[in-house]
Amino acid sequence: MMSGPIKIFCIGIYDGPHATPKESDSGPIFLGIKNVTADGRLDFSDIRHVSEEEFPKWIRRVKPQKDDIVFSYEATLHRYAIIPEDFHGCLGRRMALVRADKQKVHPRFLHYYFMSQKWFAVVEANIINGATVDRIPIKKFPDFGVAFPRKEIQKEIAGILSAYDDLIENNRRRIALLEQAARLLYKEWFVHLRFPGHEHVKIKDGVPEGWKKACVGDVLTLQRGFDLPLKFRKEGNVPIYASTGINGYHNVAKVNGPGVVTGRSGSLGTVLYVPCDFWPLNTTLWVKEFKRVGPIYAVHLLSELQLEQYNGGAAVPTLNRNDVHRIDILSPPNTLMDSFDEHVDSVYLQIENLKMQNIKLAKARDLLLPRLMNGEIVV
Repeated sequence: MMSGPIKIFCIGIYDGPHATPKESDSGPIFLGIKNVTADGRLDFSDIRHVSEEEFPKWIRRVKPQKDDIVFSYEATLHRYAIIPEDFHGCLGRRMALVRADKQKVHPRFLHYYFMSQKWFAVVEANIINGATVDRIPIKKFPDFGVAFPRKEIQKEIAGILSAYDDLIENNRRRIALLEQAARLLYKEWFVHLRFPGHEHVKIKDGVPEGWKKACVGDVLTLQRGFDLPLKFRKEGNVPIYASTGINGYHNVAKVNGPGVVTGRSGSLGTVLYVPCDFWPLNTTLWVKEFKRVGPIYAVHLLSELQLEQYNGGAAVPTLNRNDVHRIDILSPPNTLMDSFDEHVDSVYLQIENLKMQNIKLAKARDLLLPRLMNGEIVV
């Protein structure tokens, strides 16, 4: 076993810029806290860019490279991810990185170590509780203590845990392809109006025969979610949904599934299909009533509206349900919506099966992680 301050196992520990670049539509990624998930992945579904002209300014201190481990040190803590080979970007605010000395520590092992309860306890013992946010004292971080097994054992442990993550990632890719297939079919039928039999349907003033001009509030009703502080959450299997996805689990549901959830505050634009009973947090809007559409159709309808453009907040992005209810749409015949549901039902069933597989794989990995780190399982 090798032990000592984390700095002796690293080439360097660097924090990011203490400012925010000008908005850019393209260019290198400005890696923020929102891009690092609680389960240790990088999520590029919502990214901020730095212009190529400005980029050199933002990498003066450090440029993230393959196998660096990025982490958040302020506000949302305990977020760690490993930089892939093809990453092109810089650290965002409240972000830092660890560059491992590969002669002493395996980078992927270090990433898993940072995700362990052992490291969690070290960080918790050093957190500074501020008036508005908590933070890790980045100047003291290099002196935080660690204890690692021999390099060969590190490699074995990383290999065991990576096998689970590789399966999870493969399933995520399959899910993305299935979601894309359903999305393209929706666009073909209900956006481009190339639905089955469209050749024989008359169109007047942009409205196909049998369709109706309506607004979102005519076909569904959105409702604000419910508060559920961490201290009141109890262990269970009911998913808790925040604006971008599952935020945790509880033992009581507020809404019967299947349902639909989208962001109300903080992060806007993500629309989620929920196959089971769930608890939508107050940072979300959920469909309280499906008046003339089903849940699957509603997911695609709301997604196509690009709800982030209806942001009404100044400092914090906010979506008002009444603004969404007033949006004009075309409402197709029930028979056509039913036909769409029949086409994509099997797709969504596959998606949910893959998601369930991932939940089981993640649970198995998370059970192994502390036992491998503590030496309970010999490798």
